[in-house]
Amino acid sequence: MEIMPQTLADAAKQALLTVDPTQKAHFSIDLARQWREGIITDVGRADLPDWPARPAKPETLPPNKMPKRGKGGLKGRIGLLHALAHIELNAIDLAWDIAVRFPDENMPRDFHDAWVQVAADEAKHFLMLTKRLGELGATYGDLPAHDGLWQSSMETAYDLLARLAVVPMVFEARGLDATPPTVERLIANGDPESAEILKQIAAEEVAHVSAGRKYYEMMCDKRGLPYYTTWHALLRKHLRGPLKPPFNDEARYDAGMPPDYYQDYVLELPGDGDNA
Repeated sequence: MEIMPQTLADAAKQALLTVDPTQKAHFSIDLARQWREGIITDVGRADLPDWPARPAKPETLPPNKMPKRGKGGLKGRIGLLHALAHIELNAIDLAWDIAVRFPDENMPRDFHDAWVQVAADEAKHFLMLTKRLGELGATYGDLPAHDGLWQSSMETAYDLLARLAVVPMVFEARGLDATPPTVERLIANGDPESAEILKQIAAEEVAHVSAGRKYYEMMCDKRGLPYYTTWHALLRKHLRGPLKPPFNDEARYDAGMPPDYYQDYVLELPGDGDNA
């Protein structure tokens, strides 16, 4: 019998340790409801796992061993949706992780509200993508995937400021950049249904990037740090290459990330990606 969590930290740990992805998604949505309705009230503390539980499928490969994905045809579209579903699965876990990993920072209630909502949104996105995969005759787990996103994100587990700078403000912002050309490609390949799903996901991801930016700036204010140069320094520490245009300036601006954040960073790199 499933034990209902007493604190948000317990809830996050339980979600992280849920093996079945679909169960994890539904469980996350329900946990978010419990937090929102005051059934769970305390943040608490928990010993979080270094890696979330994962099913036997999909097979996980190193990022550089992943097979190339075609851009057109049914096989290519399935590959795209499968990769996006895997990203959303990781995003569920990352939202739960950031919501409770840093209790000593004493973040306000709205910080926890925001990341619990992100976890619920990412769970909904995962379910939308896997439903669409089923309509195309595929299942999540049919293709290999990689855990580079989780691994890169956990390099920031030492500090909330670094986590906020890298995960929502880089990884999720990249999703905003990638969506418009991907939507156009899907429509051109006769798949407006998948394109509509991606557009809905992208619209909700703006709020996730915005939350990351908001609390990143809050942390900078607490520590007396400038926003832009601190972000650039953290990116040099944690990224293995430059931020690459084109950028979705409109969506980034809607998320509170004006070009002052990322354009200067691009210009000041030597251009060879040697900024690890």
